[in-house]
Amino acid sequence: MKTAAPLDPLLSDPDPAEGLRHDHVFLGAAHDRNARRIGWVVAISIVAMGVEIGCGLAFRSMALLGDGLHMASHAGVFLIAMLAYRFARRHAEDPRFSFGTGKVGDLSGFGSAILLGGVALLIGTQSLERLIHPVPIAFDDALPIAVFGLVVSLVSAWLLHDQDHHSHEHGHAHGYGHDHEHGHPHDTAKPGGRQDLNLRAAYIHLVSDVVVSVLAVLGLVGVKLLGWTWLDAVAGLVGTVVVSRFAWTLARQAGRNLLDMGGAPDLADALRTRLERDGDRVSDLHVWRLGPGHDAAIVVIASPDPEPVAVYRRRIAEIAAFSHLTVEVHRTRKETIH
Repeated sequence: MKTAAPLDPLLSDPDPAEGLRHDHVFLGAAHDRNARRIGWVVAISIVAMGVEIGCGLAFRSMALLGDGLHMASHAGVFLIAMLAYRFARRHAEDPRFSFGTGKVGDLSGFGSAILLGGVALLIGTQSLERLIHPVPIAFDDALPIAVFGLVVSLVSAWLLHDQDHHSHEHGHAHGYGHDHEHGHPHDTAKPGGRQDLNLRAAYIHLVSDVVVSVLAVLGLVGVKLLGWTWLDAVAGLVGTVVVSRFAWTLARQAGRNLLDMGGAPDLADALRTRLERDGDRVSDLHVWRLGPGHDAAIVVIASPDPEPVAVYRRRIAEIAAFSHLTVEVHRTRKETIH
């Protein structure tokens, strides 16, 4: 039978850059611009909230007052997103964060998904109650408010619409003994993607509100024209299903990033296929997301006749680009046959 001897100590290539410090800033390329866009949406939401609450108190309209409080919840969600951007930027170089603050946005996005799920639950319970116990609807008061909320959400969603799917980030690379590389994402595969989940969460929140507002308008028009009071409650239930799906999708995506689940299912197989040749084998492999457009990998290679570390780095670069790459190479004794 074949037996393999224990691994020898780590092999490393001498590198004149060894020992130099490097940063761990893994924020998205559009981080600061997205923060400004969120700031505009916060301002719009606060103004709309103030107008509705003020008019509700002045005209003694519970419908206006209620929608103003609803707008306040939006302002709170967007304020959390804005604070997440500021926290990530302020602490981007804080050494207490081993891999930077790139995933603060994922945490904020997960929190937004939970809040969005709560909104769906609230809409659903209220709609069921109205379906079982119908109440008169003040159409003339409710419709203008629904239209106003729809306009505010459409403008805010337009501000947050992400048109930077093809933007490129610029970075720097360092070579080290067992290879620490902090580099520029090339045109190769990106396992975690460039999506900013903090911005995405705010955008989904607005899109869900647009859907609910459209359904509310349609329901109110149906009630006015047909006299079917139950149509308003049914529109609310449909909105509950749509918002719940948005919340679940967002929570699942943010949760995967927070739990360091690999983004591309075929990436590990592709790396193994590219690296395992001439007796080399991958004994350990980890791939995870650090932030929008930034991914990390740890690769451990065992070989009876290892190549220089730079050779394995080049092979990996042909498959995927990583902002933080650690490659370790161990020499094994050649197998013997008994």
